[in-house]
This record gives sequence, structure tokens and C-alpha cells, in this order.
Amino acid sequence: MIRVVSVEAMRAIEAEADSTGVMSYADMMEAAGRAASLRALHLISSLEDPRVTVLVGAGNNGGDGLVAARVLRENHAVQVRAYLLTRREDNLRRAAEAAGVFIAYAEDDHDHRVLRNMVASADLVIDALFGIGVRLPLRDEAARVLRGANQALNERRAARPSPDLINPIEPQPLTQPLVQVLAIDCPSGLDCDSGELDKNAIPADETLTFIAAKPGHFQFPGAQAVSRLIIAPLFSANDAPTLAKERTFLVDAAYAQNRLPARGTDSHKGTHGTALIIGGSINYSGAPALAARAAYRAGAGLVTIGAPGPVVTALAAQIMEPTWVLLPHDLGIITEKASAVIGEQLGKTTALLIGPGLGQGDASGNLIRALLQIRATGGKNSRRAIGFGNSQQTSAASDEDFAPNALPPLVIDADGLNLLAKIDAWPQLLPASTILTPHPGEMSRLAGIDTQTVQSSRWTLAVEKAAEWNVILLLKGAHTLIAAPDGRLAVLPFKTDALAKAGTGDVLAGIITGLLAQGMEPFEAAVCGGYLHGLAGTLAAEQSGSGRSVVAGDVIEMLPAAFGRIEAR
Repeated sequence: MIRVVSVEAMRAIEAEADSTGVMSYADMMEAAGRAASLRALHLISSLEDPRVTVLVGAGNNGGDGLVAARVLRENHAVQVRAYLLTRREDNLRRAAEAAGVFIAYAEDDHDHRVLRNMVASADLVIDALFGIGVRLPLRDEAARVLRGANQALNERRAARPSPDLINPIEPQPLTQPLVQVLAIDCPSGLDCDSGELDKNAIPADETLTFIAAKPGHFQFPGAQAVSRLIIAPLFSANDAPTLAKERTFLVDAAYAQNRLPARGTDSHKGTHGTALIIGGSINYSGAPALAARAAYRAGAGLVTIGAPGPVVTALAAQIMEPTWVLLPHDLGIITEKASAVIGEQLGKTTALLIGPGLGQGDASGNLIRALLQIRATGGKNSRRAIGFGNSQQTSAASDEDFAPNALPPLVIDADGLNLLAKIDAWPQLLPASTILTPHPGEMSRLAGIDTQTVQSSRWTLAVEKAAEWNVILLLKGAHTLIAAPDGRLAVLPFKTDALAKAGTGDVLAGIITGLLAQGMEPFEAAVCGGYLHGLAGTLAAEQSGSGRSVVAGDVIEMLPAAFGRIEAR
């Protein structure tokens, strides 16, 4: 498991490793530098006679950079130059110099001409100036060196020659490889706790961090400068009790693989559960269909959609796999009377999703309130008339048909969340470990705060509200967070515009419900569902060539490929 730890915790983990003999500070620096040299070799592997410039700070981060420079020169004969922010009289600098690394010093480079030349002529820049302990804003020489490096990077990237011929239909191929930036631990100028980013920070093409990820890697604006994130563990969490105790972690494919439900070759549809999706209205008919298709793609054995008649009529000829339950409605909006019909279905339902396309009128709000109190009757106490033609004549369930916290495993999404926020003391009505999947706007309504506050305190807010409300809270965004009442916090690694489309939230809710229907524990269903959703969105963007062209249906179609990526490990 990849932990995500604060700067303070990281220092405590390193100190513990050093004092207990797991790995000394010197060995950690050597291992980190060697890991950086391997990533550098990967990034320049396609180039002939590549040139590497290492920007070296005064602290341990700079030490990692000097080790990387030495290893690249010593073991791989790469042309390496190092630019030192301050003069270092230590064995790390002497060893790099002895290996043939050219050394330049900022104090001798008054107009930063040497810096700009070293950066502009490099194929790869290793940023080892400032590590996890940086304090912002950067000032004086530190800021000037960053500005000079960025100026040189921009000049290099703009120096591609113009083509002799232009085809107005096809984009022009790149005629010169762009310089790449590998950041060690974090891009210089990033606050690794908050994600705050200095105006002079150097954006990376890849960031290599060690032992554990840091919160600032995933919080904007800094997360944009991190780009691809690679973690080098250095040592096992089993050898570091302080690291093992951390409750925040980054989700990866191995985590999902180890927790997805097993599939037996002798199984049948009943083996993999039944998902019931309540939603749809005359203006939002597609939402429950997207959720249902996603639940099936996630492996649910049977998916049933409970929707008003006009929605069923519109969808039944287009999506063949679900079964349907016609719900009482008023002008295409499900009414409270539907609670009795839904109650009949609950005895055979292993996961329930409420909300996609439901609408936000009073009738829908009354339905939500009734459903949060309904008891699964299995039809024994139902007053429903026989036949679809009489579905609108169904009466509401009587008081004896209601009991709090007696629903199957539950997911509430979309309009269901907005309606929930209007109910007084709503957390008391939810079954334990209900999964809520708000985007920032929905979260602001649930928590009674403005959206800006939600975005500025996503991590602490998710943990606090999951515990306060006793729910599994999936807070959408880049990066999506999943919090459990016991303090666990999962961070998804994806940031892609492919998921910035209407309907992709319905797909996410459907995936989670499909996993929940198969018997997954709610927190694991939310985490693995979120990971599958993000991976499918990323794959859809790769297949289409651009995230901007991806629609919700494309994400569903890429779910088999996402499962394949995970299960093939």
C-alpha cells in the first residue's frame, strides 16, 4: 500500500528508519539518487548522446541530485552537468566531480548566463533544488535561479524549426525532442503539505518521490506541476511502524486487484447480486440507464431500474439488459407513493442506488424521506395493485412498513444528495456505511458551507464529515478522495478532463453499486469503483486521442479494458 504522509510525518519516518537500523540517512540518499538515475535513463532512452543538467540545492534534495549525477556519469557515461545553488564542500559533490560531472556555481554566475545555457542545451533537467521542506514564497537567489531556469526551458521548447511545407489538415510533427524535467521529491517551489505553488516553480514532466507520497502532490495548483508521479519505496512499511500507522493512502492497480470480487466459472447471475437503481425523470431519462450499464459492466448479476413510466418507455427499447419496475409518478416525476413498490423489491436487492436523474422537486424529496425509513417487505405487506397498468394507483406504505436503517447497502448520488441536504438531521436516517458521492457543489449543500471552502479543505473535510455522518464519503474532483468513518482516506491517482462531462458521475455511481451488489465492503467498493472509473476515463481519452471528446458512454465501454489492466497484473 502506498501511504500519503505529511512533511512532518515523513521526517519522523526517516528518523525512525535511521535510528532503528532499517536504513541510514546516507543509504537513503544513495538509494534515492540511484532511483532518480534510473528514471532519468528511462526518460532519455530514445536519444543519442543525451545531455543531462542537474539543478542542485543545499539540502538533502540536492544530495539526491548529486548522487543521481554521479551514477549517470559513472555507470552510464551520460553527459552530466550540475548547477549548484550554494557551494557544497561535502563528499557528495566531490564524488560527482571525481566521476566527471561538470560543476557550476550560482555564486559565480551573476547574470545566470551559465544556468540558462546549461538548461537550454539539456535534453533532461533533473530538478533537485528544493525538497519537501521548502517554505514559500521563494525569495532572493532561489527565486532568481528558478526564473532563469524557466526562461531557458521556455526558450528551448520554442526553438523548434518551422516546417518547409505546411499541411492545413494534419498537425505538424515535432522536429526536435523537447527538453524534459524530472523533479526529485517535488517540483521546486511546491509546498508538499498544501499544494501551494510558488509563481517561479518549475513544472515537471515526471516527479519521483520516495518512501511515500505527499499531500501536496495531489492538491491544486501544485498537482498540475507534478504531472506523472512515481514512488520509490526505498524500504518496506513492515519495517517502519510509523509509516505503517498512516491511514491515508494512494490507490493503485495492485490494491484494486487484491480486493475485486472473485468470479467463479460455475457462477450464475444470482451469484453476483442484484442492483436496484431508483431514478430518472422526464427531463433526465438517461442518467439511470448510464448507471445501470455501468453496474452490469462492473459485474453485477442482475440490474433493475425503478423509474416512471415515460422514462421506461423511452429507454426500454435502447438498453436491453436491465429489468424494469414502473414507479408511480406525476408528470414524469416519481412520487412518494413509489416507496411501497420499491419496498417489494428490497428483499431480493443486494445494493441500492438512489438519485441519478431523480429531479429535485418536492415529490422527489418526499420519496427520499420515505425510502430512508422503508422496511424491505419482500411483498408481504405490499398494497401494490397487480399489473403495470395500475402502478400509479399504488398507495404509500403504512407506518408499519417503515423502520429506520433497514435498507440494503446503499449509494446516494446526484439529485439524491441535493434532496438529502434539504432533510433535517438527515445523517440519522442513513444506514451505517451508506456511500455518498458528492461533487464539490453537492458537498457544499450537504455540509452547509460554500464551495470554495470545500475545495480549500477537501482532505480534512472529507475525513471529518465521513466520521460525523458515519458514511463512506467519495468527494469527486482531481484528485477524488474516499473517506471512511474510521479515519481511512484513499486518494485516487487520476486527473483527467475526460471525466469532466455530464453523465460520468452516473457511471461512477453505477460501478460502485455493481461492486457493492457483489458483496464488497462499502469502503472497498467505493475505492475500487473510483479507481476503475478513473482508469476507464483515462483509457477512453487515450483511445479517442483527446479527453475533450470523451462522453459518459465511452467510459462505460472502456470498463472491460480497465478490468483487464487490473486483472492482468
